[in-house]
Amino acid sequence: MTEPSAEGRDPEAVSKFVESFAAQLVEAGMQRMPARVFAALLSSDPGSLTSAELGEQLQVSPAAVSGAVRYLAQQHMVSREREPGSRRERYRVSSNQWYEALTNRDAVLKRWEHALREGVDSLGARSPAGRRLAETLAFFEFLDGEIAKVMERWRVHREQQYGADGVA
Repeated sequence: MTEPSAEGRDPEAVSKFVESFAAQLVEAGMQRMPARVFAALLSSDPGSLTSAELGEQLQVSPAAVSGAVRYLAQQHMVSREREPGSRRERYRVSSNQWYEALTNRDAVLKRWEHALREGVDSLGARSPAGRRLAETLAFFEFLDGEIAKVMERWRVHREQQYGADGVA
């Protein structure tokens, strides 16, 4: 059995969680390495790790960590920050990162809506393909409005549960 870390956590149990949660993310469509890096960051007490710390914990190369972080940053799931007085970057996941990631999807939905409107215009609203695109467009417009309502309810719920700064 592995000795507990200084924080009283069993590294083997942490590793098991990271791999298990990463597997769930992979099953949902995320690439394997970004899923592992994200799960490692999410399960770290400070919510941030350096590339070297991630590589050591996950037993992967710096290049694998770099590619995973690049993907996660593009998805608004992690942020990069410099350590004061150092060139070394830390990668951070915020306690409110799911909210941030979903909120940033708004721009993607808007682009899809625009493209679908153009498709409906190009194909004709009465053609079978045009009707299919119009229904898809209606779904995304509906989703856009519902996400905004859910996110507002989440902000209120989060503040009630965790306070204004989001810390329990």
